[in-house]
Amino acid sequence: MREDRYSKTKALIIRNFDLKVPDEPLDEGRLFEILADQIAHMIEFQMEYLLSLLYRNDVPEHKINFALSPQCPDPPNIAIAKLVLERQKQRLETRKSIEIKPIEDLDEELRL
Repeated sequence: MREDRYSKTKALIIRNFDLKVPDEPLDEGRLFEILADQIAHMIEFQMEYLLSLLYRNDVPEHKINFALSPQCPDPPNIAIAKLVLERQKQRLETRKSIEIKPIEDLDEELRL
C-alpha cells in the first residue's frame, strides 16, 4: 500500500515538473534530489513558471514565501521540494478517502 502511494506520488511529480529520471528504480531520496535540482534550475531561470506549478498543485502560498525567505533554514530549492512532496502525498490521501460513485442514469453520450 505504501509502495502504491509512493508510485502515484512519484508519477505526479515527474509529470508536473517534467523531470528527467534514470531508467533504474527511483527511491524517494533520489526522487527528492532530482526534484530539488529541477527546482533550483527553475528558481534561477523559470521562477514564474515554478510559482504557477506550485499554485496549481495547491502548495500554500505562505509556505512558499517562507521557503524563499532568508529565515528558512533550508536552501529554497530543498524547502520547496519538501513542500511539493508533502503536498502530493496529502492530495493522494485525500483522493483515497473520497469515494466517487458513478452516476447510474447518465446518458450514454455524456459518459465518453
